[in-house]
Amino acid sequence: MKISFSKDSLPKSGAVALLVNGDGTLGKLATQADKKADGATRRAMKSANFTGAGASILEVPGCKGFRDGLVFLAGLGDNKKLDPLSLERIGGRLMERAEKNNLAELCVVMDEAKSFAGGAGEAAAQIALGAQLRAYRFRKYKTAAGKKYRKKRNGRDIEPPKAPAQLTFCLGSEEKAKVARRAWQPLQHLGESVDMVRDLVNEPANILFPKAFAQIARKELTPLGVKVEILGESRMQALGMNALLQVGRGSSQESQLVVMQWNGLPKNKKRKPVAIVGKGVCFDSGGISLKPPPNMGDMKADMAGAACVVGLMRLLASRKAPVNVVGIIGLVENMVSGEAQRPGDIVTSMSGQTIEVLNTDAEGRLVLSDAIYYARERFTPDTIIDLATLTGAILICLGRDRAGLFSNDDSLAGALYQAGENEGELLWRLPMGDCYDKMMDSPVADVKNIGGGRYAGSITAAQFLGRFVGDTSWAHLDIAGTAMDSPITATNASWASGFGVRLLNRYLADRFEK
Repeated sequence: MKISFSKDSLPKSGAVALLVNGDGTLGKLATQADKKADGATRRAMKSANFTGAGASILEVPGCKGFRDGLVFLAGLGDNKKLDPLSLERIGGRLMERAEKNNLAELCVVMDEAKSFAGGAGEAAAQIALGAQLRAYRFRKYKTAAGKKYRKKRNGRDIEPPKAPAQLTFCLGSEEKAKVARRAWQPLQHLGESVDMVRDLVNEPANILFPKAFAQIARKELTPLGVKVEILGESRMQALGMNALLQVGRGSSQESQLVVMQWNGLPKNKKRKPVAIVGKGVCFDSGGISLKPPPNMGDMKADMAGAACVVGLMRLLASRKAPVNVVGIIGLVENMVSGEAQRPGDIVTSMSGQTIEVLNTDAEGRLVLSDAIYYARERFTPDTIIDLATLTGAILICLGRDRAGLFSNDDSLAGALYQAGENEGELLWRLPMGDCYDKMMDSPVADVKNIGGGRYAGSITAAQFLGRFVGDTSWAHLDIAGTAMDSPITATNASWASGFGVRLLNRYLADRFEK
């Protein structure tokens, strides 16, 4: 979808969207459009009792004066609550209606949004972001032959409608259009990076195995100025990363560790980097502790944490963020074979701590233990944040609306929580402490990889990771409920949500770039 910002007051072609204030009034440009339609939009508002509630949409077909004859009225809602997320939801809802009507083109007439500090230009950019995020679909493997077969067999086209090819914003002046274009540039990078994460998480595991994933990271990030290193199994073996390597033993695919460095600060500014670590289990069968067959196919997405790290690094480099960040992802497959690790095995991690593996399906924490320790020892970072689709227990606790937040640093936890609130990627902090840590003690090794019972599964997983962090400020985000099998929202119609990129980008900008 092509997005553009025009100095025109009214569109020359295509369907039209007009903004309606929360008090039910139209702005200057929308009023001009209503006159062009011989008052049809005002009559429709009155007939439908349309009040302009936030992100509400009213379709007005058959309007004179416009080529396609279709006008959407989009409610801005309460002026006091009009923020970027509200504008994004409006963009998403408009895109939803445009798709359902199979529109080739849509133009949004941008009046000044009351009480939005950024004015019409910045508001247009935020609406555009919501539209772009909603328009995403993963259609890579949809073929013309398959579509023809389905039509012939079912008698109808079951393909979902496509987004308009063109989305234009009419701002009424070149000055406002320039403001919109400037505001759109970083938001476009953000939307593209979120969509990249969605692409990675949606990919099947036979295509996105560890080596393929690593090469995508190198191909996408290197041209942007990110230094990318790929460590194979021999190098990891030399480093003593046995916990990570043990997980991949049952697979024919070689495990990888990808190290991505974005150095956005001038060389004369000495500052420790922030390390972002992602779990990248490209497919998780559960190993010998085999998962039940229903929904096992969803485990192609057990690398969503790693995908988020790659997307974040892309975004930071695209917008030339003035911050030093190291992204580290451990990429493995957890499969069943005669070489697979067994329940009861004891493995020595890179840190030297021994781990009793009681459940081979608690594998992500093994991968992260070595990746976190590697980040800590090589880069001595200011902060370590890890993301992982780590536990099913987090869904029982928080559902699909919030990710679990665990931390040894109250300030870090607070900053991440607030970043999530600001960006609509919500977190909820859960407790940690000695009472939970004791549950991870093993009688035969330094630590065991599960707590041993049904209780506090997400917390004990975090306690396990905490044993490899040392004194470094650290936070763990359990994104198992928010990264995949996502509910449809105003700005997401994808199975993979792309969760985490916006949250971490906002955190880094607020805490390290000001």
